[in-house]
Amino acid sequence: MPNIKSAKKRVRIIEKKTAQNTAIKSQFKTAIKKFEEANEAGAANVKELLAAAKKALDKAATKGIITKQTAARRKSRLDLAAAKGSAKVAEEKPAKKTAAKKTTTAKKTTAKKTTKKAEKVEE
Repeated sequence: MPNIKSAKKRVRIIEKKTAQNTAIKSQFKTAIKKFEEANEAGAANVKELLAAAKKALDKAATKGIITKQTAARRKSRLDLAAAKGSAKVAEEKPAKKTAAKKTTTAKKTTAKKTTKKAEKVEE
């Protein structure tokens, strides 16, 4: 424990700021968890929870609790999770097989090119 008056005051201030920072950190973690649980369950209020989580992350970044880049990265991951969550609903419908056809045709054309090159080398 400090003996000097100003050092005692700094300890009180640091305790107060630490409590505030912990509360804000807890808020955005809770908001993220609520969103993730709702997203997995396929709840109807996923968009509102996503907005609340993003707002909490922005608030933490503004206060300097996390960096702006960390907030941006976490928001991006939340967006990806939301997209995957909505994709789960879309997976129930049969998917088109056009993507698989495109990859097979690409393989055929590259095979033709390599055989033509081999024929030129042999001649």
